[in-house]
Amino acid sequence: MTTTTKSASRKLTIARAMAEATAQEMRIDPRVFVMGEDVGPLGGVFGNTRGLHDEFGPERIRDTPISETAFIGAAVGAASDGMRPVVELMFVDFFGVCMDAIYNLMAKNTYFSGGKVKVPMVLMTSTGGGYSDAGQHSQCLYGTFAHLPGMKVVVPSNAYDAKGLMTAAIRDDNPVVFMYHKALQGMGWLGTEKGATVAVPEEAYTVEIGKAAVAREGRDVTLVSLGVGVHHSLRAAQALEAEGFSAEVIDLRSLVPLDRETLRASVAKTGRLIVIDEDYHSYGVSGEIIASVAEHPGCRLRAAPKRVAYPDIPIPFAPTMEQWALPNADKIVAAFHQMLSES
Repeated sequence: MTTTTKSASRKLTIARAMAEATAQEMRIDPRVFVMGEDVGPLGGVFGNTRGLHDEFGPERIRDTPISETAFIGAAVGAASDGMRPVVELMFVDFFGVCMDAIYNLMAKNTYFSGGKVKVPMVLMTSTGGGYSDAGQHSQCLYGTFAHLPGMKVVVPSNAYDAKGLMTAAIRDDNPVVFMYHKALQGMGWLGTEKGATVAVPEEAYTVEIGKAAVAREGRDVTLVSLGVGVHHSLRAAQALEAEGFSAEVIDLRSLVPLDRETLRASVAKTGRLIVIDEDYHSYGVSGEIIASVAEHPGCRLRAAPKRVAYPDIPIPFAPTMEQWALPNADKIVAAFHQMLSES
């Protein structure tokens, strides 16, 4: 459930919303602290710890050496000992050097201890391409983390959800992977999506982890996505509306837990499903969404599902090649027309 105590008219970027949620939790809970590369005076490469070092100082906002295995492992130990660390893995692509700390420690220690040792930590990490930073800085890897049990995984598409999900993540006794898309952060040099900057209440509130949102209601097709893909889907829905079709847009917000009930209810109404995912096409989120619908007896599909996802190739550096590979609204509209022609 989303809870607020008053309305808000001010607008924040996702980066500012993340920083505000973290600051509010740090003020009320001395166990919360932040660790990572450039999270201190710089305020984070993507702005999500800006201002925290000035308020809380270097003891609670800790710049670390370039050793993800060391500081993520240290955060697991701190969380297991009663602290509530928020740790930044600057680019999700760097998970390869610290996956043992993430998956064999962070995700499994509660299970290994029979529930006696909680690991209440947030691992925030940037995802996504679109600005020519090539294959080691541009992946999403949503499916990689969602596939591994023991961790909750959230992906906000706008600042309101980002603040509420961050607050919920910090308060959660389970490890939460908070994956934010670089194109939504509000950093001008990244070409920020305007729709991600929305009204955000000043007071603390939570957005339930595991509850999807209906971003737009419709009757002819269900478009399911997360992060920046939600904005592609909304633009596609507008284009389809001009053609006389009504598209419903589902913003997953959370991959683990996955809100299959909202997905199935939407597809039961529209009878058609297109999944939009900037992660790789095969073995990922798009396939899981389709399976979640196809396996349910209450969802009668009027056409074969489609997915608009990143092809199974390393992400190119050349701008024209990268843009060719990325999902966009035109590809979603084309997928819908192909669906109609096939059915």
